[in-house]
Amino acid sequence: MKTECTKVDAGFQPLGRREIRADFNGGTITSDGGALLLREAEQRTGILQRFSQCFIDHRKQNRIEHDVVSLVSQRVIGLALGYEDLNDHDQLATDKMLAIAVGKKDPTGMDRLSERDKGKPLAGKSTLNRLELTRPDATSQSAYKKIVIDSQSVDNLFVDVFMESYPEPPEEIILDVDATDDPLHGEQEGRFFHGYYKAYCYLPLYIFCGEHLLCARLRTAHNDASAGTVEELERIVARIREVWPATKIIIRGDSGFCRESLMCWCEDHDVDFILGLAKNRRLREAIEEELYLAQALYQCSGKASREYKDFCYKTRHSWRWQRRVVGKAEHLSKGSNPRFVVTSFSPEEWEAKALYERLYCGRGDMENRIKEQQLMLFADRTSTHKLHSNQIRLYFSSLAYVLVQSLRRLGLAGSEMAKAQCDTIRLKLFKIGARIRITVRKIWISFAGGYPYKKIFEQAVGNLLKFPLYV
Repeated sequence: MKTECTKVDAGFQPLGRREIRADFNGGTITSDGGALLLREAEQRTGILQRFSQCFIDHRKQNRIEHDVVSLVSQRVIGLALGYEDLNDHDQLATDKMLAIAVGKKDPTGMDRLSERDKGKPLAGKSTLNRLELTRPDATSQSAYKKIVIDSQSVDNLFVDVFMESYPEPPEEIILDVDATDDPLHGEQEGRFFHGYYKAYCYLPLYIFCGEHLLCARLRTAHNDASAGTVEELERIVARIREVWPATKIIIRGDSGFCRESLMCWCEDHDVDFILGLAKNRRLREAIEEELYLAQALYQCSGKASREYKDFCYKTRHSWRWQRRVVGKAEHLSKGSNPRFVVTSFSPEEWEAKALYERLYCGRGDMENRIKEQQLMLFADRTSTHKLHSNQIRLYFSSLAYVLVQSLRRLGLAGSEMAKAQCDTIRLKLFKIGARIRITVRKIWISFAGGYPYKKIFEQAVGNLLKFPLYV
């Protein structure tokens, strides 16, 4: 039975003498007028076009209406606009603004072959889920799901987009590595209980360089936080050095990544590192005098006090040789708070205080990037049964981040939103009321007259137009 929607054309309190009546008969109006900015960013970078080339389409091409590039564009742009679920796309299939952003030649959908599909320029959830649920060994003989992802190509795409963002090779880059929890609420494949997070979850690995995402790898939670890091860095560093052989590379991470295998790999491949080091009795004893001094200074001033000590340290069994460690003796209102880092840098390159406060503490910004990825672009929507398909969902979220980051880098440079987070960009620049009118020769888009961020929007368009189209 067809659902009957309740009309809302009456019932609102009047404004003075005037009645207020409302309905849903406004015509072709969108709340996502800013999707045009994402379209322009894609036109300059070709991110989604190249992402679509990371799929092998075994479907019969003469029998399809939605090619891979339109499917992945619909899914990624939908995430950027805030539509996290595939179910949303059954309604979005009629959305003309999303169809324009995706690049559909007829955004009205009247060119569809089937009579029941006319007026729906975009794919519904049943078609889109084939991107996620196709088995990695699917062939043209498979029943329905025949669009296979090439994970290695996607991984390389992240690194390529990162390097393309630099007009000249940088002298130095810092690769931040970190892990976070991705809570699970079902019986997903690879589901494990993690004692630290006190929940069933996945444990994805992220690698960022500043605001650029270079790796998003879904892992099961029974692994160590550093599991697979050497393999990912080996791949990323090798690809970077093919293009930037003279660039100095630094690896930065917390104590969860302070493992002999990672430090040995860095030392053997001319890569510098600075990693947090979990405190223990021997380390605490090494800075005992500094802890007493920090406590005395705190008692005199009533303010947080810090002292630093530079020394060499080697574990009794796991490390192959002594390494430089910097200890921070800190005293706060809650008491003593000793912290340690181990590094490949010499004291001549970085003195202790600057090494800790300027170089190591800079990694805190990566947590903002992970928050954008997990919370604002729905990287935690890993609710399919298979680990493989949840990794594909993580790829979609990651590409949504890369696309919005490209808009932030190219379009919002020099504006007051140059450092805005993804949800702020979505709220202020994507969620714009607009009326769409489509004629034979033109598409007219009339934005809401009261839109408060008009100047920033115009500045973003002007900035994007300065860049050549991707060929």
